[in-house]
Order: sequence, then structure tokens, then C-alpha cells
Amino acid sequence: MRRALAIPALFLLAGAAAAEEVDLELALLADATGSIDMDEIMFQRRGYAEAITSPEVLSAIGSGLLGRIAVTYVEWADAGSQQVVVGWTMIGTAEEADAFAARLMAEPRLAFGRNAIGAALLFGKRTIEENEYEGLRRVIDLSADSANNWSGPGIEEARDEVVAAGITINGLAVLCRICSGRPVDYDLERAFAERIVGGPGAFVVTADGDRAFAEAVRRKLILEIAGSSPETQLAAR
Repeated sequence: MRRALAIPALFLLAGAAAAEEVDLELALLADATGSIDMDEIMFQRRGYAEAITSPEVLSAIGSGLLGRIAVTYVEWADAGSQQVVVGWTMIGTAEEADAFAARLMAEPRLAFGRNAIGAALLFGKRTIEENEYEGLRRVIDLSADSANNWSGPGIEEARDEVVAAGITINGLAVLCRICSGRPVDYDLERAFAERIVGGPGAFVVTADGDRAFAEAVRRKLILEIAGSSPETQLAAR
């Protein structure tokens, strides 16, 4: 009987030991709600693809204790629509970053609907907890062009659950992608800071145009990989 009980325990230990250690588990949650058309979906993906393959981001990855991170890219919309575009991938070399970027640009759009930020945050928590990596740090990075929540769990309740699990939430407040001006009539950066981000060193970066978006993504990734935060919580671009 003891041997019969020991065999499942050995399998559990082997499964636990199989988790690969990385400096960071990073879940990128990108806005794919009704305000985002297909051109903007691809524009947003291109910004992340260019950032993850940039020399600055690769240098930040290589400077980590282990020199590798695990990343997934998820597009989110309503409470039942969180779609994995690129599954969890270890990146420690330029070739691995290039492969991640290529997959990101090749996949079709699958997420549709109105804002459900709370549901997106909880999905990010689950995918971090269920992946095959063990990160020294765990971060959800959510981008959105509003702080509204039309269905699903409340934003603040979801944020508190994520933070309680030891996961930091950072934000990219998208003021505008391919235009000028702001998408909402309230202070989007402050709404992110007060309602969405949380955890040690959490921060908000903003973008207000095509060039600013690409730069904001690159800067944000460097900060997250390095485990740093801007001098001020609301970082302009």
C-alpha cells in the first residue's frame, strides 16, 4: 500500500520539478474590444513584435539572473473572449524573440466584444499559475484605450485577487493609436493607476500616437524585464 501511495507522489514531485525557471513570467494582455479594428490589432501586435526583438529589450533579458523570460500574448474583449495569440514561450536569444514575433504577426484575430478588464486580469492570473514556468517575478501587462468594464468581474476586485496571488499588474494606457487626441473624456492614466495596476513597483505608461506607441511598448518591456519602475507612477510615454 505504501508503494502504491508513493508512486502518485513521485509523479507529483516530478511534475513540480519540471517547471523551468525564468527571470520573469510576463502575460501581455492586449485590447481587442469593439473600439479596435483589424488595422489597429495589427498595429498593436507590430509594436510588441518590434519591441521584443529590439536590441534594448534583448539586452535587458540577457542582463537578468538567468538570462531568459517566459512571455505569452493574449487579446481580450468581453467576459468570455480572452484568446491566446502566442502561448507561453521562453525567450533568451534573438532567434527565440524573432520566432515569437513571427507567430504574433501571423495569427488571426479571435477576440471580440466590449470591455471586460476584470475578466482579462483573472485570465492573466490563471495562465500564469497554470504555465510550465517558474518566474522569479510574475507580471501582467494590460493595454487598453479605456478603463470601462461592461461585463464580468469588477476591475478592482479582480486586481486585488491578482495582486494577492503575488502578481504585479502594469498598464499601457493607449490615448490614441493612429490619430490625435484622447479616446475618452476622463484622465485615462489616472484611472489606470487607481483602478487597474497594482503590486510592488506597478506603473502606467502612456502612448498617444503611432510612434509613441512603439516607444512606449519598448520602454515598458525594458522596465518590466529589469524589475524597475519609472521615476513617477504615471510615466508619459
